[in-house]
Amino acid sequence: MTASLLLAILALALFAAFVSSGKAKAVQAAPSAGKAHSRPIYHGLNAAIWTGVPAAVLILVWLFAQGSIIDSYVLSQMPAAETASASERALLMSEVRQLAAGNSFKEPTPDIRAGAAVLTSVRFAVQWAMVVVAVAVAVVGAFLGLKVVTPRFRARHSVERAVTLFMMFSSLVAIITTGGIVASLLFEAGRFFLKVPVTEFLFGLRWEPQIAMRADQVAGQGAFGVIPVLFGTFVISLLAMLVAVPVGILSAIYLTEYAHHSVRAVVKPLMEILAGVPTVVYGFFAVLTVAPAIRTLGMSIGVTASPNSALAAGLVMGIMIIPLISSLSDDAFAAVPRALRDGSLALGATKGETIRKVLLPAALPGIVGGVLLALSRAIGETMIVVMAAGLIANMTLNPFDSVTTVTVQIVTLLTGDAEFDNPKTLAAFALGLILFIVTLILNIIALGTVRKYREKY
Repeated sequence: MTASLLLAILALALFAAFVSSGKAKAVQAAPSAGKAHSRPIYHGLNAAIWTGVPAAVLILVWLFAQGSIIDSYVLSQMPAAETASASERALLMSEVRQLAAGNSFKEPTPDIRAGAAVLTSVRFAVQWAMVVVAVAVAVVGAFLGLKVVTPRFRARHSVERAVTLFMMFSSLVAIITTGGIVASLLFEAGRFFLKVPVTEFLFGLRWEPQIAMRADQVAGQGAFGVIPVLFGTFVISLLAMLVAVPVGILSAIYLTEYAHHSVRAVVKPLMEILAGVPTVVYGFFAVLTVAPAIRTLGMSIGVTASPNSALAAGLVMGIMIIPLISSLSDDAFAAVPRALRDGSLALGATKGETIRKVLLPAALPGIVGGVLLALSRAIGETMIVVMAAGLIANMTLNPFDSVTTVTVQIVTLLTGDAEFDNPKTLAAFALGLILFIVTLILNIIALGTVRKYREKY
């Protein structure tokens, strides 16, 4: 019903826009109208905004609030819920919803049957009340939008003000979301550091978070030194960048300076297809193709290779981020003025010398920004490392060994039986905070580099 109601509101808003625009044309065409302030299209947009936006906001607020209100009312009609605890009330309400939806798998009690009947009737009444109120608000908005259509009404200002408020709201949502993420990380990480010393976490050389979460479990005391995890993250990211940086930059140089436009029109989209491949597909490719090939290679040269290796994850991750570096480097090269190329060639420089001594220095900020952005992506990658690198925190530079990363440990710690008052679970938030700080520093370095070396032509 909600989807149908939103479509009806949209249709009413379009109708109001059409009628208001037509009325504005008729009013402005009258001999005594004088000079109009706004064009008819702005009167139509203004009427559509007044018709659709208040009704849509009302529907969203209504849907957000009605669930808890209906649950409270239904529970108040059930005698069994009066003395029940919060968890028992939640269980009762779950059974009531299942029965009301026709999904009950056992014989319901009389209280559950009565609650389901109340829930069904209340939902029906509330839904139709929402329809009536929303349509009434939309009709009132359409009437006001039509009523204010006069030659001197500042419809354009009204529309621009509405658009500005919407953009401000969008920016506020982004800021609040970022603040919420940071606040949740800081709060949960603070709870972790109350149980584990900060010095042990930052400077410890052992990462063994397997501790008992229940009284009937048997496990060790645990160790939460983050250095092995960061070391594994560094090794895999370094291997990925060793693959992606030269291939990405050289491919951008070829596509910008050497490739024919018909070749560029084919190769560039094909390369950027890699950016749209899901990371789980890269993970399957790494674990089924790359990892066995690397293990075979290691055995052929007499090196012991783990089934899951840092080299396999790094190579596949490097392939994944090639389009990111290539695309940003391509844009940086294309932004260099043609006059610089022509001037260098006119002075007798070869094309290779022009690329090395003119284009690369001029495009350096964009290239560095792309590389650091790709590095942030590599550090934050999860699926490929989970499937191809392993779960063991090793401090080794041997690319044939298994290592782990921050993101892998976050997934591992939050998978399964998780209690958010245990150091094992809270360690995931501390790792998330470290990852957030590292990526933030990389982004700040990228912005600073671009600003410092940017040249204006």
